Amino acid sequence: MKKVLVVAYHFPPGGGPGVQRVLKHVTYLREFGWQPIVLTVKDGEFPARDESLLAKIPNDVVVERAAIVEPYAVYKRFMGRQTAVDVNVNKSKKQRTGFKERIAEVIRATFFIPDARIGWLGSASKLGVDMVRRHGVDAIYTSSPPYTCSLIGKRIKRQSNLPWVAGFRDPWTGFLTTPDRWFLPAAIDRGLERSVFQTADAVECAWQGIIDDAMSKYPHLNAGKFHLIPNGYDSADFPQFKPAANDVFTVTYTGSMYGRRNPQTFLQALDRLMQQGRISPSMIRLRFIGRFGDDVADMFSSSQFASSIENIPYVPHVESLKWLMKSDVSLLIVDESKESDKIVPGKVYEYLGIGKPVLALSPQGSAISELIKETQSGVSIPQQDVDGIAKALLEYFGRWEQKIPLATPSISRIQRFERREAARQLAQLLDSFTENT
Repeated sequence: MKKVLVVAYHFPPGGGPGVQRVLKHVTYLREFGWQPIVLTVKDGEFPARDESLLAKIPNDVVVERAAIVEPYAVYKRFMGRQTAVDVNVNKSKKQRTGFKERIAEVIRATFFIPDARIGWLGSASKLGVDMVRRHGVDAIYTSSPPYTCSLIGKRIKRQSNLPWVAGFRDPWTGFLTTPDRWFLPAAIDRGLERSVFQTADAVECAWQGIIDDAMSKYPHLNAGKFHLIPNGYDSADFPQFKPAANDVFTVTYTGSMYGRRNPQTFLQALDRLMQQGRISPSMIRLRFIGRFGDDVADMFSSSQFASSIENIPYVPHVESLKWLMKSDVSLLIVDESKESDKIVPGKVYEYLGIGKPVLALSPQGSAISELIKETQSGVSIPQQDVDGIAKALLEYFGRWEQKIPLATPSISRIQRFERREAARQLAQLLDSFTENT
């Protein structure tokens, strides 16, 4: 069996959708002739932790951890926060009003290039080169963000001359999470991005918008080296139980929300239905499970439906799936940004796999809208269309009251997004560079 060095910062005990993609690659690559050897971080500062995922790492997979110099402890003391930095950073300029926030953003934009995990580059690159030698590695795979992982992969490739597949779950420069850099650090960041795309033997992307973004910035690149391997779900993770029927119509959101991704128009749609006498707070249960920024918490508390809202902190992955299975409708909210029409969050595939009808707030004609239409999994409404959201909610509620199925998803189309299939495609890509080894 051939061996692939997998470089990933987001790996158990870290939690969240970024962890799921690489963890499932590691789990299923072995079925297709590749043994993963994992290089990850030691004592990393994760936006969320899920210790239960450690048990999901296959027993025969070697995992080695490199130390990192993390800036987040200093950041949290400076900002007076207890939580990881990620919860409140995804804000527009208008939302970054505090003096400390502006100073922190300038520091982040000027010195942390490509990201705040740059302190991992030296130790991880050194350990990675050593792991290649000790384990007889045949190829390299990196998972970004953080984009420092790509720089680590580039260094290891240059010292080992092994084929390298650079994986991306999000675009790099100019994305909604990118700091607002002034011209010099912005130029440096673009230079790093371009060099990674040029050096990698292949670039694996989780959604088409990542490819479109790269080619629009660097049209001279060989488009043939970019490969779409969509995110997915793993039915093996789904708890084996039959949830009882809800006594109250229940809508569930899982994940994180802050800044540009928020429930404002969803809550406004509920207010409108209450004003029309269609739905009252006692008739609906709203479960928001995950990590939420201060601005979103304020929206919850000030809503006329505050009494209907259950705000549940981050839970282990399997518990999150259970909550979705207990729900009547799965709520999906996409960031308000120029990239919104192309963004496909990893969790949308778990929503599809669970089989509950989806109410997605995403642009008309967007990748998410088309995916939901293709799989017949629910409805997608533009985030600013309050009347449309209200109409969709009312229709779902009416069908629930009448005990009519809320949606009839296409099982065969959804099953194409099993995580095992994504691992098979990655194995084929690795095979194409190592056929003679």
